Amino acid sequence: MHTVLFKPAHAWQAWSMALRPASLVLAIGPVWVGAAVAFFHTGELPIGLTAMALLAALLMQAITNLQNDVGFTARGCAEVGQHVGLPRATAQGWISVRRVRWVLGVLCAVATSLGLVLVTQRGWVVLAIGVASLLAALAYMGGPKPIAYTPWGELTVWVFFGWVAVLGTEWLLSNQVTVLGACAAAAVGSVSAAALAVNNHRDMTHDRLVGRHTLAVWLGAAASARMLHLWLLLPFVMCGVMWAITQRAGLLLPLMGLPHAMRLMRRLPRCTSGADFNALLFGVFRTELAYATALSGALVGVKLLSA
Repeated sequence: MHTVLFKPAHAWQAWSMALRPASLVLAIGPVWVGAAVAFFHTGELPIGLTAMALLAALLMQAITNLQNDVGFTARGCAEVGQHVGLPRATAQGWISVRRVRWVLGVLCAVATSLGLVLVTQRGWVVLAIGVASLLAALAYMGGPKPIAYTPWGELTVWVFFGWVAVLGTEWLLSNQVTVLGACAAAAVGSVSAAALAVNNHRDMTHDRLVGRHTLAVWLGAAASARMLHLWLLLPFVMCGVMWAITQRAGLLLPLMGLPHAMRLMRRLPRCTSGADFNALLFGVFRTELAYATALSGALVGVKLLSA
């Protein structure tokens, strides 16, 4: 069962709980960085295509969040044990499963329409990216064997919120992918994977009860904590790699966020309640936003100063 933190007074609050707006930074950051990498190489930023890429990323994140909420309820996870994470709107009865699935259908239709528009601009590669992203969003907590029930959740997030999102944006805007883009993708995707790692570490006990064999369940608490440290440190290691590739010291700017990331790592062993873990999760969201902002700003700034 869920621990009820509050009862929403208005429908928009229930939908906000299902959509998890704080997590949308995980969709925004990769597009910012991918656009900045494209600008770094070409000196151009197609505003229309950038806006469509951002909208597509937000739709994918919203679809993932809604599917996660409704899948959790439909599989009976709320009826087993005590779930200490953020409440699920459908599990609490604030929104019906049927209504959420209807909205999911609408969002999938909108995402497909947007994807077809992008295909007319950039061809079949965009189609492949869009189809893979939509299937991954739906498969995370849907289908006969959801990704969320396997140890591959963090890796999937790293791939789609890093490599696919950043390199897909770079390719969409510049018609190329680069080594610098790949490094930036690995960095940004790693922070997103860290967010899921916090969730899975928090939910280990409940996940075992419902048969979810996440990476945290598979590794155990101590190794799961070390994996979270690696996910949080990798972006800052990649700053050095990007500096070595470009010889532009400005790309070290995101290192300013390293102390905050280290504070998050030290906080993990002190988390004893769902509220503690949720505060840590929001700290990772802030790390993603700060890192993506600093890196994209550095890329744009270096390019403008060298023009």
